Amino acid sequence: MRRRAEQDWQAGAAAMLAAWPEPAALLDRQGRLLAINEAGRALLAVALPTRPGDDIRAWFPLAQQPGFLAAIAHGSGRMPLTMSPPLAAPRVTEVVLQPLEQNALLLRLGAEAPQGREERLALLGRMAGGVAHDFNNLLAIVMGASAAAAAAADAMERGRELTAIDAAAERGAALVRQLLAFSRQQVLTPRILPLNDAVAAIGTLLPRLLGTAITLELALEEPGRLVLADPTQLDQVIINLVANARDAIQGSGKGGLIRLATGRRVVLGADSEDGLPPGRYASIIVEDDGPGIPPALMAKIFEPFFTTRIDQGGTGLGLATVQGIIAQSGGHILAESPPSGGTRFTILLPRQEVQAAEAPQARPPAAPATILLAEDEPALLRLASQALGLGGHTVLSAADGYTAIEMIEAGARPELLVSDVSMPGMDGVALARAARAICPGLPVLLLSGYAAATLGVDMAAEGWHFLAKPCHGEALREAVAAALAKPG
Repeated sequence: MRRRAEQDWQAGAAAMLAAWPEPAALLDRQGRLLAINEAGRALLAVALPTRPGDDIRAWFPLAQQPGFLAAIAHGSGRMPLTMSPPLAAPRVTEVVLQPLEQNALLLRLGAEAPQGREERLALLGRMAGGVAHDFNNLLAIVMGASAAAAAAADAMERGRELTAIDAAAERGAALVRQLLAFSRQQVLTPRILPLNDAVAAIGTLLPRLLGTAITLELALEEPGRLVLADPTQLDQVIINLVANARDAIQGSGKGGLIRLATGRRVVLGADSEDGLPPGRYASIIVEDDGPGIPPALMAKIFEPFFTTRIDQGGTGLGLATVQGIIAQSGGHILAESPPSGGTRFTILLPRQEVQAAEAPQARPPAAPATILLAEDEPALLRLASQALGLGGHTVLSAADGYTAIEMIEAGARPELLVSDVSMPGMDGVALARAARAICPGLPVLLLSGYAAATLGVDMAAEGWHFLAKPCHGEALREAVAAALAKPG
């Protein structure tokens, strides 16, 4: 339980870290890297190791390592720093270490201005703590239901407990999706779709969300435009904004109107208001006639875990999730609340000109194959192996990347490598490259809870396939079929 809570906290903290604009990393108390953000990787350059589990003393000259180790042991500290050329850059002028929960350390690189530093640290700690709290609650449900299922006297009672476990898992996956959405690392499945059709479809469901006291007005501008978006996540964006508008109107103690509309906007180079890049956009507008948002709060509404409804169960993730989904889709969101009242959110998505392709036909099951499966979590390794076995495949299981390579070096010749990305020591990316060095052309399927774009690898250029976690056994078998049908 404790180890799982630490892993959950680290996963949540890593997601928060990814959204941090300054170079920063998470460390354990031995100076090993837990996670680093893109700004940190860019600052340190490609010559320095930035994989989870790396000893980061390699980042610093030998003369500075004793001071760094002393600061690690103490759990906090600030020291001037010069990195050895040609590594990184002279831009790194200091290292700041500060303690976080779960025996972890936050490492900040560079000369950050004191203003705002503590606020960002507090935000990271609050967000990571919130993730750990929610996951611990879900784990308590899973553990309690597991014990009850084991002691159940009949199949019906056991089935109820298994349903509770499955529901808790789905809630946990949804929480992770929210975190990854506002850190812009969510796994999206975008496709070109008619915006009016998408908005009209979700619009038919919204009256049930609003009740009888609130009127929904739908205004779809013709001709409709095409956008590139994940339809499921676009629905989530609209539902979140409409639900917020509903809550604002209900808080005023009277009925009201919510307007959901589509439109267009052209932003010219000399007229890029609101900091928008020039371009042609399709827009979604959600506005209400509620009391509006006070100017003092407007600057904070997209902050994760900021909420004015904490006593009503508000999490503060709704607008942060919306902003993350829109940004990851290449779009922008604007918020307005005039003194006269009411709130207006405008979503701008780049317009597309290509018609949507026909939906692909269902892929037939893959012929039985020998699969090398690498996963450092024993339970996931067992479950994935069982799922692949149900597809008729022969599975060679490896508890880490090193074991997988040793099996290949000993003569194993799999027809497909399936590997988790985040593993201690040799991660999935390094394993895939090492395996292909021995078995050229070996098909590769990587599994991760983060979007493929965040792995720092050109998946298409490598010829690798990708599947988002968590996933059910059927999704894993379908991904295996695709990887075997189109090897890289």
